Amino acid sequence: MTSHLLPIMALLSSTFLMLVGGGLSGILLPIRASLEGWSPTTIGWIGTAYAICFTAGCIITPRLVRRVGHVRVYAVLTTLLAMTLLLHALFVHPLAWMVIRGIAGFALAGSYMVIESWLNERVTNENRGLVFSIYMIVSMSGLIAGQYTLPLSDPALPTLFIVGALFYCLALLPTALSSAQSPRPLTQVSLNLTGLFKNSPAAVVGSFLAGVIAGNWHYMAPIYGQMTGLNSAGVATMLASAMLGGVVFQFPLGWASDKIDRRLVMVFAGIVGVGVSLFMVVSAPTSNWLIFAGMFLFGSVLFPIYSLNVAHANDFAQPEDFVRISSGLLIVYGLGNMTGPQLGGRLIDGIGSTGFFIAMAISFSLYGGYALWRTLRRAAIDPEDRSDFQMIALPRQQTPETFQLDPRIEDVPEDQKQKDAKDSPLWGYDFT
Repeated sequence: MTSHLLPIMALLSSTFLMLVGGGLSGILLPIRASLEGWSPTTIGWIGTAYAICFTAGCIITPRLVRRVGHVRVYAVLTTLLAMTLLLHALFVHPLAWMVIRGIAGFALAGSYMVIESWLNERVTNENRGLVFSIYMIVSMSGLIAGQYTLPLSDPALPTLFIVGALFYCLALLPTALSSAQSPRPLTQVSLNLTGLFKNSPAAVVGSFLAGVIAGNWHYMAPIYGQMTGLNSAGVATMLASAMLGGVVFQFPLGWASDKIDRRLVMVFAGIVGVGVSLFMVVSAPTSNWLIFAGMFLFGSVLFPIYSLNVAHANDFAQPEDFVRISSGLLIVYGLGNMTGPQLGGRLIDGIGSTGFFIAMAISFSLYGGYALWRTLRRAAIDPEDRSDFQMIALPRQQTPETFQLDPRIEDVPEDQKQKDAKDSPLWGYDFT
């Protein structure tokens, strides 16, 4: 294992440090915005600006890399990340934060893509699964560490913004000083919604709704925790509980989806999501441990549903189309991500903290309901013809480069990985 890890330690270190900054900013900004008295709808617009620009970053960054190279682009983007956190502390106004957060979303997407492209250059079919698993562990550890940085200072002070900016600066050092050769050009992706929908309607609609759910979660969950009376450490623990639930239940749900119709597992996830959401609405728990337990159960379906969508879509496609399909679904997910904060913010504004879980109940009911309807419209594929379920990185940290690391790409011949995208009915992706 050591021989596989040593060549990529600098990249993993940069990933961890960058995600510490990302985890801190993800929890700090909604809470600070709430302390400023901004409405959840206003905070939702900040989240929408982030989602729009993150998705744009996945499309534009490859063009920037082709012009000036990986190292320069990565240095500029990480510098922008540090600057945006400092600018949040200097200009405390909703419109300013929308612009600044949008810049951060663009920069974060590009930074992920550059780091993942370097990792892709170092993996082989023999160690791809190991590297992919370690990358996910490092990513999740960085996010949790960043969230638990919040209790170290008062969110109303500039201290945490400075700390987050320092982590972004530190993330630049290991990769910028690495002797690793610059990899091939980044994956270029565009959206062919017709081709994706024809391949798998359930996966496309499911990816959009997963984005709605995740967008509501990332920006409104800290607000919900704050409104229920949790302190900074409590909010961080609440978010970590959901992430832990996602990790624990990814594997059983994935195993079940390999054995039976994946859409039935999607229906089950929708039922659980609606059930837990309604329980949290009706019980309105005030005990910290009850909130944490509810979030653990909620996370059990919150995080795995996107992996189910990707696996289901690839069941109906050729192996060489895996990255095209997954990258296209990521853009669809991004569109949903833009919508989620709007739905949650408006419901919280209208009816209070329970609006957060009402928004979740609506989204999960649509997710499960559509998957059930699709089971009546298309026969399930035979289990032996399905692609293997694979736990993938948290959607908020996914870019088209993430799917190049996925172990499922092992079965694709090298010449097929490089073929012209125009040869595929799922046009929208190339390596040039």
